[in-house]
Amino acid sequence: MPMIPSNLIHNASLHLQHSSFNPSSPSSIFFRLSSLLHQFSNTLFHVKSIHAQIITNCVYNEKTLVAELVRAYSVLGFFGVARKVFDQCPHPETFLCNAMMAGYLRNQQCKEVPILFTMMRSCHIDIDSYTCMFALKACTSMLDYQMGMEVVRAAVAGGLHLHPHVGSSVINFLVKSGKLGDARAVFDGMLERDVVCWNSMIGGYVQQHRFSEAIQMFLEMINCGVRPSHVTMASLLKVCGENGLRKFGRCLHGCVLVFGLGNDVFVLTSLVDMYSKVGDTNSAALVFHSMCNRTLVSWNAMISGYVQNGMVHESFALFRRLIQNGAGFDSGTLVSLIQGCSLTSNLGSGKSIHAYIVRKGLESNLVLSTAIVDMYCKCGVTKQATTVFRRMDTRNVITWTALLVGLSQNGYAEDALKLFCQMQEENVAANSVTLVSLVHCCAHLGSLKKGRSIHAHLIRHGCTLDAVNISALIDMYAKCGKLYSAKKLFDNGFHFKDIILCNSVIMGYGMHGYGHQALGVFGRMKEEGVKPNQTTFVLLLTACSHSGLVEEGKTLFHSMERDHGIKPSDKHYACLVDLLSRAGHLKEAETLVRQMPFEPSSDVLEALLSGCRTHKNIDMGIQIADRLLSLNDLNSGIYVMLSNMYAEARRWDAASHIRGLMRTRGLKKTPGYSLIEVGNELHTFFAGDDSHPKWEDIHQLLENLRIEVEACGYVPDTSSVLRDVNEEMKVKLLWGHSERLAIAFGLLSTPYGSLIRITKNLRVCVDCHNVTKYISRIVKREIIVRDANRFHHFVNGQCSCNDYW
Repeated sequence: MPMIPSNLIHNASLHLQHSSFNPSSPSSIFFRLSSLLHQFSNTLFHVKSIHAQIITNCVYNEKTLVAELVRAYSVLGFFGVARKVFDQCPHPETFLCNAMMAGYLRNQQCKEVPILFTMMRSCHIDIDSYTCMFALKACTSMLDYQMGMEVVRAAVAGGLHLHPHVGSSVINFLVKSGKLGDARAVFDGMLERDVVCWNSMIGGYVQQHRFSEAIQMFLEMINCGVRPSHVTMASLLKVCGENGLRKFGRCLHGCVLVFGLGNDVFVLTSLVDMYSKVGDTNSAALVFHSMCNRTLVSWNAMISGYVQNGMVHESFALFRRLIQNGAGFDSGTLVSLIQGCSLTSNLGSGKSIHAYIVRKGLESNLVLSTAIVDMYCKCGVTKQATTVFRRMDTRNVITWTALLVGLSQNGYAEDALKLFCQMQEENVAANSVTLVSLVHCCAHLGSLKKGRSIHAHLIRHGCTLDAVNISALIDMYAKCGKLYSAKKLFDNGFHFKDIILCNSVIMGYGMHGYGHQALGVFGRMKEEGVKPNQTTFVLLLTACSHSGLVEEGKTLFHSMERDHGIKPSDKHYACLVDLLSRAGHLKEAETLVRQMPFEPSSDVLEALLSGCRTHKNIDMGIQIADRLLSLNDLNSGIYVMLSNMYAEARRWDAASHIRGLMRTRGLKKTPGYSLIEVGNELHTFFAGDDSHPKWEDIHQLLENLRIEVEACGYVPDTSSVLRDVNEEMKVKLLWGHSERLAIAFGLLSTPYGSLIRITKNLRVCVDCHNVTKYISRIVKREIIVRDANRFHHFVNGQCSCNDYW
């Protein structure tokens, strides 16, 4: 509060103590006290002194003075005293009631305003435009639609709604109550509209995402000769930013300059934000650097803009400049910087910011701590993310979702599902992002029961089943072996005509070996006018590869640029090389690799190497492996594949040498495992694993199955055992493979005749594939195995892949 010069205080005291007030001339006393109240209403001592003089000089019946006292006490924050002054007035008039309402609003006592408004009407005290404005402001703040409508009806009855300020209040109240149509009707009926009326309507359209109507309203406003304010421009710039309307945003920038708002910090900051959101960081930076005055909000908008557009280095440079200028920063600044660390997986800088947050005692800031959890997850260190999460006193759905998504994306799908159970126990309502992430977890694990449960949860909680959600569900059902359910979802959701949906179902058909059906979806896309993208062709080529559709795949590849304007990328070449290599066309694949318009990546060469291994072309495989190792000598998969090729060729010394190189370079082979869901629990088996509680039963059942399949003509294919041991040991090792353990456990733990689903992280070996066909015929059960490449549906001794995988 500004200090009053001492000489003025002295003069005021003389006036109050020695002035020759004449009781016979109350008008003189009234005017002098009113003048003093206006002049010295900023300190409690002087207001009380004047209050005393009002009482002493018997002018308490001057209601204007009483209203001034109420206002003065309210402004100073002494609302209780203001209320006492009001209550001591026996017959309050309109302006006094208005002063009391203003005091209520100023002191955030909104619920008292409608009570006073009702009292005024019951006591037949006239209401004026200020009364209606104050009452509507209170009702808007409390979202009290019923009382607000009473105020509106009273305003209409008195013709006050035609007053621009009252009309603006009515419109604002209706807009905030979600009655945009009613607000528009009031707006259209007004004879005179000020800029606030127009802003309320424009803001209402923006809030309801009716952006075209907001823009149309702005154009009408200009045509009516109403000069837009900084609020108008900020609302419309927000529209441009959220909808990527770069050209219209530039037009608004011109309007900002034309209407003399070029120095308004609020508007310029909105421009920085708009340009950043439409991806024009150069223009955003030009506006920012041209600002004569900047608030912290302006700095944060520019820092956030850089991060949003992937310019993380620039965001940190601007932050350093902010510090050098001696300006402070807030949690918004830190959140943007943390997001920058997340984008670039810059764990070092992220840890530094986290340390600063801890030192400053800001860990209780929910937004900051949530951003830190997300950052650690994006950097792949979920242990630290979990530690931060556990230490948080308060967590909201965004915090839970950040960790849940992080666990899912880092391969900890089971942990993510367990976290969701904890989330439910703590009664935290999941949002659609949480649930879709869980759907992806179920897809990764092949957990159909949990996937169905999450699907039901989405429906039960009224989550919008948009293209993204349906796409995730299609992917989940396809990866859990329920292709019919995936297809049904696609057929029901195809009215979206969305490329994401189409890609999901194409991928589903492809992984199940239904290449012709995948091509059929592509044909339907073309009929419906759905434009394919690069991912579409990757999935189509993969589907052709898994189904042996060589000519169809080659035709697709050559049509990409010719018919669809999509230039083949490295991924498309990798798919075509894989298609040719799987089919045994190794020379054609090698020629394609040599003729590529750019250097082949490891994906392309690995596809060719895999084909060399499948078709036992050791010499070509060794050459390709050498090229791969020169590109990336830390990819353990290349060493494993090369070692396996040597082992299959019985070149044990060479295979041993490759494994020795792996050990020397600290590389490890990815352990193979198989998952099976029984009841509501996932069981994991590794090769040779004897740790399961039912191991004895599993071992005995496998021994019985071995005898039965051999009686049916099964002969072990020990070429799959890539170790230099005798035949008996090779057979023993084969019967310890993880998928056989999972199948045996499934037979023991599920009802007779029921379907068994297995998810395996590596490619199923030839012998396991062969023996599973025999087992499906003996036990009269369908067995579905999802390996790293595709699905295998074993029924009555046959597999859906036709031994092509």
